[in-house]
Amino acid sequence: MPVEITWWGHATATVVDSGVRVLTDPLFVRRLAHLRRRRGALPPPEAAVADVALVSHLHADHLHLPSLGRLAPGTRLVLPYGAQRAVPRLRRLWGAGLHLTEVVPGDEVVVGDVVIRAVRAAHDGRRLPYGPRRSPALGYVVHGEARTYFAGDTGLFAEMAEDVGACDVALLPVGGWGPYLGPGHLDAVRAAQALALLAPRSAVPVHYGTYWPIGMDPVRPHEFHAPGEEFVRHAGRLAPEVAVHRLEHGESVRPGVAR
Repeated sequence: MPVEITWWGHATATVVDSGVRVLTDPLFVRRLAHLRRRRGALPPPEAAVADVALVSHLHADHLHLPSLGRLAPGTRLVLPYGAQRAVPRLRRLWGAGLHLTEVVPGDEVVVGDVVIRAVRAAHDGRRLPYGPRRSPALGYVVHGEARTYFAGDTGLFAEMAEDVGACDVALLPVGGWGPYLGPGHLDAVRAAQALALLAPRSAVPVHYGTYWPIGMDPVRPHEFHAPGEEFVRHAGRLAPEVAVHRLEHGESVRPGVAR
């Protein structure tokens, strides 16, 4: 059965491979602090159905406790090392029947016929007052019938391709939730440069065009609307051999993986 990718918005996606449902950075709310969901309906209840959920780092739009609380008992939850110390309320999820596993780059977790390997991310994913060295930001490679790289939040770094290794599909962040991206992020151009380094067969842009600060609609609105199309354009220039699938919210694709 081919791998299937469904993008629910922001960094939340479902990867189905070898019969295993892998959910990334679950975020299922209309509003988060000063952010409001501006595009796409809220994910349906079946979006929270997963065998394993991956959390890339501790920022609230990636580690969102109410969304994690929607996961069914028995779901495996993989988080960066130090997450439970930095976010003590995570321990309540043990009582809800979730199985928490903390990892560092290089660690592997086996779920059914899928091996999930944690890899580095160039991003300050700390949850104050804890520093980034006490809980690293991560990406993940999901290896079943395909090798799918979920980058989480990351900047471009020289060892990216070496760390990730061969991959068939790359889920890359191409924007953010505000008019300006700080360090440790990929915009459309840098994401296309990362794509050229990684050289997967297919790519899906994520982490854009979903949430935006309340009251800031007129401030650099192209940073909300344009990253997906810009990534497609720059990828065509820098990595023309890669098939880019720009999904709408809730849309799925079964990218080819045979080489």
